[in-house]
Amino acid sequence: MGKLESRNIEKYFKHDGKPLKTLDGIDLNVEDGELVCIVGPSGCGKSTFLRITAGLEQPSNGQIFLDGQPLTDTGPDRIMVFQEGALFPWLNVQDNVEYGLKIAGIPKEERNEISGRYLDMMQLTQFATSFIHQLSTGMKQRVAIARALAMEPDVLLMDEPFASLDPQTRDLLLVELQLIWQKTKKTIVFVTHNVAEAVMLGTRVLVFSHRPAKIKKEVKIDYKHPRVAEDENLLPYQQKILAELRPSQKVD
Repeated sequence: MGKLESRNIEKYFKHDGKPLKTLDGIDLNVEDGELVCIVGPSGCGKSTFLRITAGLEQPSNGQIFLDGQPLTDTGPDRIMVFQEGALFPWLNVQDNVEYGLKIAGIPKEERNEISGRYLDMMQLTQFATSFIHQLSTGMKQRVAIARALAMEPDVLLMDEPFASLDPQTRDLLLVELQLIWQKTKKTIVFVTHNVAEAVMLGTRVLVFSHRPAKIKKEVKIDYKHPRVAEDENLLPYQQKILAELRPSQKVD
């Protein structure tokens, strides 16, 4: 299962010796098997919220729940994929994918079976013995996603994983991620600054306000998956979200 809930999540940081509020009471529910995207202005706290959900940071107030159980730390039920894949350069592709499984004490034969399945899913089988420096940026992100999926988490948390990719590679991986989501039925929370990316992926898109962030708007994307970037039917959703992100203009 992977039903995620946040209740009144607040986060303060210290700035010049004073508390700086970053998150201002984030309440949301992500149903099991949903793919929810979060967009918002730069620096509004999107990634901070994701890190709190992963257990990498603690909220100042509020609570995260998974399937009704409060979360206070990291755990294999939530795996995070970062913008930079955080891969180990001294390990080959297969060993990177199996790293978490090895730490968890999974026997070698079972590790090989699991990693083989996700290497195949991410079209990496022929690169299993390659080292990270031999891969393109897009291939590295495939490895990072395969490693996350290999842990078979209930929730996959993705923090702008395609931001550094060229447009062609990004669009290809966006389609592949939708197919993986449909196949695995994982709950995914995906943070991005790219509205077109969010609309292409999400069952819903949550728009965060400027800091301190609140959920300003929720936009349901009522359109079939998998979606492609050039589909003009997605444009009205993009325009609705962009209107929410546009700074309000006051006329004297």
